[in-house]
Amino acid sequence: MCRVNAFEATEEPPVPSKTHPKLRVAAVQAAPVFLDLDGTIDKTIDLMKQAATQGVKLITFPETWVPGYPWWIWLGSPAAGMQYVQRYHDNSLMLGSPELERLASAARELSLWLAIGYSEKSGGSLYMGQALIDDRGRVVKARRKLKPTHVERTVFGEGDGTDLAVVETEIGNVGMLCCWEHLQPLSKYAMYAQNEQIHIAAWPSFSLYRGAAYALSAEVNNAASQIYAAEGQCFVLAPCATISKEMHQMLCTDDQQRQLLLQGGGFARIYGPDGAPLGAALAEDEEGLVLADIDLGMISLSKSAADPVGHYSRPDVTRLWLNKAPNDRVVSHLLPGMVIGEPGGTPDPTLPAAHGS
Repeated sequence: MCRVNAFEATEEPPVPSKTHPKLRVAAVQAAPVFLDLDGTIDKTIDLMKQAATQGVKLITFPETWVPGYPWWIWLGSPAAGMQYVQRYHDNSLMLGSPELERLASAARELSLWLAIGYSEKSGGSLYMGQALIDDRGRVVKARRKLKPTHVERTVFGEGDGTDLAVVETEIGNVGMLCCWEHLQPLSKYAMYAQNEQIHIAAWPSFSLYRGAAYALSAEVNNAASQIYAAEGQCFVLAPCATISKEMHQMLCTDDQQRQLLLQGGGFARIYGPDGAPLGAALAEDEEGLVLADIDLGMISLSKSAADPVGHYSRPDVTRLWLNKAPNDRVVSHLLPGMVIGEPGGTPDPTLPAAHGS
């Protein structure tokens, strides 16, 4: 008796037992309205609207897009840069602010996921922040750059272990890093280990010290994004800012500064989990969106060859220690027997009694 193959009987190809998100994504290449919080948010929403009309589900913006990257730190002395400090603080974004709510409302109204880079103001300090906002206007994750790079440390504070996080969402497992965090092998491995599927690699413009510092070039840093995709077997969206004519005129007041920082510098890219470039790149001085349609089901094909945190690892030889505890500046600590309350008042019954009582 001949057995009939079930697939032959149905004449239909086998259907995968699990469905994977498929979505159109966008990496922004544009200049902010420099040092203008409200103006940059207006431009952000305009770009979000453009993306929504093109069927985009996730749009991503560059590093410190709001209110722009502090380029003056690379162009002169700290004393010369002081002219920008108050304005930069005043136009930085605060979590929970009306300005952030404008972005959240736009995401909700456009049914769009938003990943945005910004200078975060918290208390008296600034941090290099990134936020992921879902299509219902909820902040899914806010993070800070773990270690600002070189002279960035004259402006920004540091993040902590909570900022190396991948969040599970309906569009996939999403993580974010910015700029030279992509040159930190241990930070990258911490992200890979959380089964990251979509990675936002936010960059500033590649306009600085061109021809004099190859490590700052588009060639090197786009290669870092591309290697991240191939190494972590994930989709990488790499938005990149540009230097506008207006920014250049404001920041560069002599010939030396005009040589150190050029106009343009936009090199937004998207890469697949095998490292392949996706979407059409724009000219470096052009503003717009790099678009790609991605299918998270393709990740397993790349993982089958080399999963650095799974079958292609040797934890008996090398492994990573990750401290994900928040680095709070003030930690309240009660010794046994201490009572919170007014002198002579009633002790808090939820606290342990003093030893010997």
